[in-house]
Amino acid sequence: MSASPKTRPREADGALVEEPDAKRTKVDAMQDADGDVTMATEAPVAVVSVADLEEEENAQDASASSQEPESMLPPSHALLNAPPPVYGPDGSMQRIMETDVGISEYIGHDVPRIEGIIKQRFTDFLVFEVDLDGQVIHLKSLGMPEASKKGANSAAAAAAGDTTPASSAEQAAGTLEGFESSIAEPGTQHEGTNAESSAEAAPEPEQIEQKPESDTPAEAEPWPQRFTEALKPYLSEDVIARVKELYMEGPEPPFVSDSGWAGRQAKQIPGANQSETNTETDTSAPPSEEGSRIAIKWSKRGGGATRGRGGGRGGRSEGGRGERGGYPPYIHFTLQKTNRDTQDALAHLSRTLHCSVKDLSVAGTKDKRGVTVQRVSLRRGNKTVEDVWKMANGLNGRRTMEEILTQRGERGVRVADFNYRKASLELGMLKGNAFVITLRNVRVDSMDTLDRAMQTIKNKGFINYYGMQRFGTASIPTHTIGLALLKGDWHRAVSLILRNRPGEHPDVVAARNAWLVEGDLDKALELMPRRVVAERCILESYKKMGGDTRNAMGALSTIPRNLRLMYIHAYQSYVWNAIVSERIRMHGADKPVAGDLVFDESSSLKAETTEDIAEVALEAAEGDVTLDDKVTNEEIAAEGSSGKSSKRSRKAWEAPKVKVLAEEDLDKYSIFDVIMPLPGKDVDYPGGPLGERYREFLRRDGLDPDNWVRKQKDYTLGGSYRKILHLPKELSWTVMRYTDPDVPLAQSDEDKLLGLPPPATDENGKFLALQINLQLGTAAYATMALREVTKTETSSHYQTSLTQASEDQKYRATEAVEEEGME
Repeated sequence: MSASPKTRPREADGALVEEPDAKRTKVDAMQDADGDVTMATEAPVAVVSVADLEEEENAQDASASSQEPESMLPPSHALLNAPPPVYGPDGSMQRIMETDVGISEYIGHDVPRIEGIIKQRFTDFLVFEVDLDGQVIHLKSLGMPEASKKGANSAAAAAAGDTTPASSAEQAAGTLEGFESSIAEPGTQHEGTNAESSAEAAPEPEQIEQKPESDTPAEAEPWPQRFTEALKPYLSEDVIARVKELYMEGPEPPFVSDSGWAGRQAKQIPGANQSETNTETDTSAPPSEEGSRIAIKWSKRGGGATRGRGGGRGGRSEGGRGERGGYPPYIHFTLQKTNRDTQDALAHLSRTLHCSVKDLSVAGTKDKRGVTVQRVSLRRGNKTVEDVWKMANGLNGRRTMEEILTQRGERGVRVADFNYRKASLELGMLKGNAFVITLRNVRVDSMDTLDRAMQTIKNKGFINYYGMQRFGTASIPTHTIGLALLKGDWHRAVSLILRNRPGEHPDVVAARNAWLVEGDLDKALELMPRRVVAERCILESYKKMGGDTRNAMGALSTIPRNLRLMYIHAYQSYVWNAIVSERIRMHGADKPVAGDLVFDESSSLKAETTEDIAEVALEAAEGDVTLDDKVTNEEIAAEGSSGKSSKRSRKAWEAPKVKVLAEEDLDKYSIFDVIMPLPGKDVDYPGGPLGERYREFLRRDGLDPDNWVRKQKDYTLGGSYRKILHLPKELSWTVMRYTDPDVPLAQSDEDKLLGLPPPATDENGKFLALQINLQLGTAAYATMALREVTKTETSSHYQTSLTQASEDQKYRATEAVEEEGME
């Protein structure tokens, strides 16, 4: 009996293919099976069994599968009607386009396209933080501040910005914080009256600081005169003097012998009547005709906030002075950074100031490519404003005073305008950002078209999409990693994070290949730069496990929490973009329709606030994350970057009340009231077909639209809401001409203070530029506003290609300009 074809060795199959003599004709096969058959045949026909056909088909399928690259985008991408992505020979995506992340629609469809290049130069994208008072933050002086009365030069101090009035955020963070007292007006009782509220009732700091009575600016003094003026209606001069003495000593007693420690008691102030329960009545003496005595003392919270990093009462810092030094525990200053991520700039400052990056905090993160200005707070330890200025500017041997005042800051970082404050900044302590954006090589059919485009944004706003920076600039979309985490596909998430990306730095490529190709874990860790955080965390986890890669979930858990959440938030943002595009396609962008969601009127104010807070928290996870000093963005976001629990910690985010619009509600709301949820357990979906489409997107990606609770609590999504349109708070524009693309058309604050030549336009220039001034809320992306004008892809790789191909590049000056050196 002949052997079955299934059991024949592959060598035999190969022989049949390779040797012509081994081929069997159809006639031969029939003769073998049926006996004598006479049939002519013109050509030999190979005989292949069914098993062979099945085996060959499987091999072809496997070959085709190996040639088809693994999809880098979620399955729901098929619902976007977007062109298929382009993959390279190594299976990686060549680029991520706007349509890949759900960005596809425009408000002004009837306005022709206006071509222009975004961020060709750093100064083409200027960003200025807007504080809680609505004041736009600018650098005011580059000089060294003076904090000490003794020998202080008031002119120098004023030039250094030490007289800068405190914003609402800084006042809220700083006015008598940690010092608890409750003082009632003689003969009456006032609910909640205390030194802090009294200080708030005092004249504005601006008025106080203009008084030329002291060489030291009022806000630089630990006990400004306004404190005394505020307490005069309630306390006698003697009592005020004792309160001031206690305040000046700080929460820690003077450095005296141990016997002095034991004898210190809360100071008793007779002459102050009893107020509310937040006071502490002195029960050691009976009430007198003057009323009960009140104990005014430093709270435990205030004391903890000002202890040195070493902790305890004996803490000293390198300068030999206690950290109190007669001044509040925080220094606030203005930071200008050029082509630096916010965390990158803070890490640089932490190294120059010899402090932990946890001691630095900001109200919000800013764009990398551009020149941005914002306030920063430092938990100063024993450092004075002079110390911080000298260290940050390298006046310790690296640079001379002349160099500091005549040259740009090191590594694109400049600090100025110092103030002492009682508490740190926190995420969310801002109203938004002001932008000065210059579009170059603008091409438009007429000035009328340009004005129509700008009027569209001014009056109708723009679609409030999450911008491309939300989804990463590499070929591995962050939202795809986020989907893998939500589905618990840990090994896929690890694979996506570790795989190669085109255009990476050679050091990173070598490190990835050391692991992916050579399997050398030690070599990969040695080569992998510290800035590549997620990859290093995974590889370090594998090393701790002796090279075992089975516990992918455990390896992922070693990545800083906020970086992991960034992947999750990217997926939420992708779904939000996609559904908003569906909504605009279905119903337009002019008015609300039945089924739309709006905030319930009874909770709209709270909802607006929590929307901004949620957005700021998500934005805090954006950008490159560093692990310098083993610090994570999670700690920075959760603790206000101060290394201590936030004294003004806000309540957990609560889902606001929303309503689904019915036909009878439509005349009560505008399109600017319409919101869309980011997926999560605490939000409602829109009504009607759009709500079903939302669910379809999620189901296509293998997710249950009604179940966002995960065993791993970090991946349990609460969700939030976001307005589908954003209307700029301020908007103006100017048209100018230029020829040389290296000539700046806008100027940074630092360059103005350095006295560098101002921007110069050329009335006879060959090219057109459009300069836009606008102010947006905390949650909006300026690039999405620009997209409405240009109708052009805003991804960084596309804009780079436009710059390289731009006609104005032919007219570049032969000598390199200073900004090029910074690049």
